[in-house]
Amino acid sequence: MAMRLPSRREDEIAEDTASSAEFSVWAPEAGSVEVALGARRVRLDEGAYGWWHAEVDNAGAGDDYAFSIGGGDPLPDPRSHFQPHGVHGPSRLVDHDTFGWTDDIWRGAPLAGQIVYEMHVGTFSPEGTFDGAIDRLDHLLDLGVTAVEVMPVAEFPGSRGWGYDGVDLYAVHGAYGGPGGFKRFVDECHARGLCVVLDVVYNHLGPDGNYLGSYGPYFSDKYKTPWGDAVNFDDHGSSEVRDFMIGNALHWFENYHVDGLRLDAVHAILDLSAMHFLEELAVRVHALSARLGRTLFLIAESDLNDPRIVRPREAGGYGIDAQWSDDFHHALHALVTGERDGYYADFGTVSQLAQALQQAFVYDGTYSEFRGRHHGRRPEGLSGHRFLAYLQNHDQIGNRAAGDRSGHLIGTDLLKVGAALVLTSPFVPMLFQGEEWGASTPFQYFTDHQDPELGRAVSEGRQGEFSAFGWDPTQVPDPQDPATFRRSILDWSETSRAPHTDILEWHRSLIALRRALPDLTDGRLDLVECRFDDAAGWLLMQRGSVAVGCNFSRDEITIPLADGAAGDDDEWTILLASSSADLVGAVLTLPAESVAILHAVA
Repeated sequence: MAMRLPSRREDEIAEDTASSAEFSVWAPEAGSVEVALGARRVRLDEGAYGWWHAEVDNAGAGDDYAFSIGGGDPLPDPRSHFQPHGVHGPSRLVDHDTFGWTDDIWRGAPLAGQIVYEMHVGTFSPEGTFDGAIDRLDHLLDLGVTAVEVMPVAEFPGSRGWGYDGVDLYAVHGAYGGPGGFKRFVDECHARGLCVVLDVVYNHLGPDGNYLGSYGPYFSDKYKTPWGDAVNFDDHGSSEVRDFMIGNALHWFENYHVDGLRLDAVHAILDLSAMHFLEELAVRVHALSARLGRTLFLIAESDLNDPRIVRPREAGGYGIDAQWSDDFHHALHALVTGERDGYYADFGTVSQLAQALQQAFVYDGTYSEFRGRHHGRRPEGLSGHRFLAYLQNHDQIGNRAAGDRSGHLIGTDLLKVGAALVLTSPFVPMLFQGEEWGASTPFQYFTDHQDPELGRAVSEGRQGEFSAFGWDPTQVPDPQDPATFRRSILDWSETSRAPHTDILEWHRSLIALRRALPDLTDGRLDLVECRFDDAAGWLLMQRGSVAVGCNFSRDEITIPLADGAAGDDDEWTILLASSSADLVGAVLTLPAESVAILHAVA
C-alpha cells in the first residue's frame, strides 16, 4: 500500500488542504474491495492485473485502516508497515520520510571484511527492545564487531518469539519498538560504524494471522513444505507474489537503511522458473545498490551445498553474495563435543574439519550416511568470503531441546579452540549473542501464540519431537511458558566476573589479531594449507605467514611446522595461545585441548 501526503509546496499554496492517502492492494479474485478507516468505508477501483486503488481524503500517517474483500470482515493490509494492535488488528499508515536520519554519509561496507554478531532483539537486553539494544552497542564496538545480524523483526503473534513465524512481512514488530525503534537502532549502528543485516523469511509464513491467502494466490499446492502449501514462486499468479517478496527486500534497504539481508532456508524456496527467485532478487538488490550508492549484500541459509547459490551470475550462479557454512559448523561442533546424533553422524574427524577450512563444503558430491545419498557439489573457484563461519548460531543452539550453548557442552579450553578457528578461518566469522563471554544463559525455543489451540499444539509438538530422541517430556521447556523466554535473556553481569571475563578477553584478542594481520582476512582458499593427524587429534592450518595449531586431544602433542606447512627458513613466534604452548625451532608443543596462533618471518 502506497501513501501520498501533500508536498511542502502544496502545504504552502493551500494550508487548509487536508491530507490524502493512496490505498492499493492486490486481490485478483475479489469482486469488490473497500478500505475501512474507522467508521468510514471507501470503495477501491479495479485496475490492471488484479490491483485495486483509491485515493482517500482526510487520511494520513497515524491512521488505522483495513481492507474488506467482497464485503467480508476487514483484514490487515498484506503490505502493512505497522500493526500496533497485533497480527489480527488494523494496519497503520506510516510516513517514512518524517524520520530524522543522521547517516547521510554512510555508504556501507563490503561483507568480506566483517565480523558479524547475530542478535535476537527480545533477549539481547533486559528491555527486549531496539532501544535496549542500542544501549549495548558500545560493547560490540569494544569487542571489535563490525556488523550486527538481527533475527527477524517482521510482525509475529504475541510479544515474544524467534520471529520465523512472521505474517506481516513489511511491518516491524511492535513489542520491539515498531518502525521508529528499528530506524533508531539502524541509525545508531551506522553512527558507530556498524553494518546492519536483517534476517528475513521468504520460504513460509506463520499460521496465526496469515491472511495472504484471502487476497490472492500467495500459496500453491504444487509443492508441499514442512509448513504446508509452498509460497507461490512459479505457479499461476506468481509474478505478483515474487514482486511482493522482492518489494519487501527493497523496503528494508530503502526505508530502514539496512546493509544486508540474511535469507532464511532458501532450500525451501521452491521455484522452477527460468530465472530463479534468488537470482531475480540479487539482480534487483544489486541494481538498488548502484542507485543508492551504498554497498548492499545478501546472505543465504542453505543446506544444499550448491555453489550456484553464491556463484556470480556471470559464471552461471544466482549471484547471492554469501551463505552460512553449516558444514564448517558441523565439522567443528562434532569434533569438539563428540556428538554424533542426527546430521552430526556425518561428521567428527579432524580431516573433515581440514576440508571445511579449505573449501567450506565437506560434502561436495560425496556420500552422506545421514541423507542416504550423495550430497553437494565441489565449490571450485569460490572465495572464502562467500561463506560465513561460526561455532554457534540461533538454530544450532535453539533447536536443541534445552537450548544448550557450546559452553554447556564443552569446557573453556575447547571453547577457546573453537573460537580461534572461527576467527582465523578464511571465511567471514560470525558470533551469536553472548558467545563472546561464554554466556551461561541458554537460548531456548519460545513462542507467545495467542490462539490457545495453536499454542497447545506447539508445546505438545516440541515435547513429542524430543521425546522421540529419548528426552523426558517433562524436561523439555514449554515454548509457551514465559519462563522459557526469560531464561534466554542474556545476563550482562557475567561480563564482569570469572570465567566469563577470560573468555571475553580471548575473543577481543582474536578479533584484534584478525584485523591486524592481512593474511587472516584473505579469502583465497587456494592459499589455505592444512595438515592434521586424525589419530593424534591435531590440526595445523597455515594462511600465508600465519599458522594456527590446534590440539583437540586430552594429551600433550607436538606439531612440526615444517614439511610443507612452512619454509624451513621461516622464523616462528607465538602471537596468541590459549595455554602454555612451547615453540622450539620449528616444533610446536601444545597442552591438551589448546590452540596457538603463530607468525612467521622469512
